Amino acid sequence: MKTSILTFFAALMVVPFQLLFAQSAVKIAVVGLTHSHVHWILGREGVGDVEIVGIVEPNDDLAHRLMAQYGIDKQLLYPDMESLFAAVKPEAVTAFGSIYEHLAVVQACAPRGIHVMVEKPLAVSMEHANEMAELAKKHQIHLLTNYETTWYASNHELKKRLKAEEIGPVRRVIVNDGHEGPMEIGVNQEFLDWLTDPVLNGGGAVIDFGCYGANLMTWLMDGVKPISVTAELKQIKPNIYPKVDDEATILLEYPSAQGVIQASWNWPFSRKDMEVYGKTGYMVAKNSTRLLSRTEGQNQEKVETLAKRTNPFNDPFAYLAAVVRGEIQVSAKDLSSIENNLVVVEILDAAIESAKKGKRIYLKQ
Repeated sequence: MKTSILTFFAALMVVPFQLLFAQSAVKIAVVGLTHSHVHWILGREGVGDVEIVGIVEPNDDLAHRLMAQYGIDKQLLYPDMESLFAAVKPEAVTAFGSIYEHLAVVQACAPRGIHVMVEKPLAVSMEHANEMAELAKKHQIHLLTNYETTWYASNHELKKRLKAEEIGPVRRVIVNDGHEGPMEIGVNQEFLDWLTDPVLNGGGAVIDFGCYGANLMTWLMDGVKPISVTAELKQIKPNIYPKVDDEATILLEYPSAQGVIQASWNWPFSRKDMEVYGKTGYMVAKNSTRLLSRTEGQNQEKVETLAKRTNPFNDPFAYLAAVVRGEIQVSAKDLSSIENNLVVVEILDAAIESAKKGKRIYLKQ
């Protein structure tokens, strides 16, 4: 009897500790607050999977404004990454500064063994992207790229049905991403300043929205590069965006398929959707949960509303936590992977070159 009682109390002590360990939050730092997507993490409900242990932002006015808005302790603010790392060691960093600054974040984090997730796209150029990938590999950190469309149930259901050959081989994919323009929709000035800078952002709409199509097309093609890239970039509103393009059309050539990426700061409303045409039918991911389809033998289009994806595949920070904890293995073919996003940057580089030279650019295979 005495042994049984001791065993019972020992079990009571062990179980809570195990639960605490299983539910421990991944310690993350937010580097940069200028990207308006940072509201996603600052305003996220405290579900217990991540904990913000530090914020780096040299712009005090911006930092105090956002931290006050979300009730974040001012003691968590640091002026630079060196100050942050001297005080605390996060397990991962999420970067919400300019695309140009992504390289500096990885340069600081990788040697310290700190995982990194950046906002789309991975980098402003292949030079930056390659150095980031090499640092991640050398120091064995995860380097993820976050896109809103990664978490769309419609995109994942669409690919699942493609694999099942429900519409036959893919012939043509059209990815539409854009809105009225960053100035027109009223993004914060700190975001606008670098978003419309050809150095800090790498381009205009071609980078801001062209990256979605490059990411999704590379994913649908299982990581295979296109044979060639042809693009036209335009300045429809040079009085508003004098330094960068505000309209981009990119054609991707594959052996038996074509990708069309339409990226715009000129549309009458915001949209993020994808059309996939096969030999025997088509599917259209209209938004995160709405899927349209029609196949041979059907007299009309089928409209479905899908359930949202489940945790941790419904949210970038839940996904990051699961990756850091080793609960998810990132495949080279995944939307967030280094491999996919190196191809994305290569496509965007080629698109900019194609537009400048007025000719098709062939990629090294």
